[in-house]
Amino acid sequence: MGNIRPTFIKLRAKILCEEHGEKFTDCFDHNKVMVNKLSDVESKKIRNWIAGYVTRYRQRRVD
Repeated sequence: MGNIRPTFIKLRAKILCEEHGEKFTDCFDHNKVMVNKLSDVESKKIRNWIAGYVTRYRQRRVD
């Protein structure tokens, strides 16, 4: 069983991937920095949640 993330995390992550998809990779640490630059999230926990979902989203997505 995996983690269940709130809908607002998934929506934010998908919007960021659609708008800036080429800037994200499969690396969590890189995505964490990019989420910090590209969004207005102030909380470290929320930033990490979004970056973690972006990382998983990019790994699962078949291009």
